[in-house]
Amino acid sequence: MTAQAKRLESFMPTFQKTDAWLEDLMRELGTEQPAVAYRALRASLHALRDQLLPTEAAHLAAQLPMLIRGLYYEGWHPADKPRRERKLEDFLLLVSQELMPETDPPPRDAAQAVFRLLQQRVSEGEIRDVCQMLPEDIRSLWP
Repeated sequence: MTAQAKRLESFMPTFQKTDAWLEDLMRELGTEQPAVAYRALRASLHALRDQLLPTEAAHLAAQLPMLIRGLYYEGWHPADKPRRERKLEDFLLLVSQELMPETDPPPRDAAQAVFRLLQQRVSEGEIRDVCQMLPEDIRSLWP
């Protein structure tokens, strides 16, 4: 085995975890396109993250696979957080800004699928903490 292969092998657990998350999300979305699942995951996680206090955002991040945690934190500026979109329409607008309307699911479907995935893969206590920080309108997207 080459030195490069050995280095890459150390990342296999997070590749496998991330792949399992994407497979589950593809199933939730009813798609066979990993890029669609990736965009839905990224858009929904960014919108959710920006609704949370930085400490709560970090607690949620700690339960994500390393690669997903990286996309979760991409572009994050905690100084102006949390955003407080109180209305569901405003939250869904944030999700829609990172989706491709011609190929991706509607923002509501994307967010609901991602929230179902989080419900399955993140601890019950953490989901409860996250939901408590969200306005009731946005909380309605959770299973």
